[in-house]
Amino acid sequence: MSAPVADRTYRIGEVADELGITTRTIRYYEEVGLLGGSAREKGSHRLYGEADVSRLRELIRLRDLLGLSLDELLALAETEEARAALRKGWESNPTDAERLRIVESAIPLVERQLELVRGRQQRLAEFAQELEEKLRTLGARRRELKRR
Repeated sequence: MSAPVADRTYRIGEVADELGITTRTIRYYEEVGLLGGSAREKGSHRLYGEADVSRLRELIRLRDLLGLSLDELLALAETEEARAALRKGWESNPTDAERLRIVESAIPLVERQLELVRGRQQRLAEFAQELEEKLRTLGARRRELKRR
């Protein structure tokens, strides 16, 4: 029987290059609790596994897609971790009663995530309306100036 293949590790600079962010961003995400501490002995380089890179990639995607503050990103990440734990429970072939508990626990988590996304959508829609109004005003001014 062969030994399990070890998770590939990356240095902080490799992760930063791959994701297009700075090493300072990665360190800061660790400081505020968005990313778990990397495997590191005192005086050695920070090392990150595939799971760390995937989590960081998702955090960056959410930050950029939704324009989240760090507090919002942290809340969203915590909610996603709770959902991941529920998924593991579901995959362990629980009883129907336990599956019902899992589903009932997952609903408010998804509702919180959806509330955040809808809030962002609303702010984007309001901004789009402002821009459309500015465009209408500018178009009217242009027409007026062309008639002179």
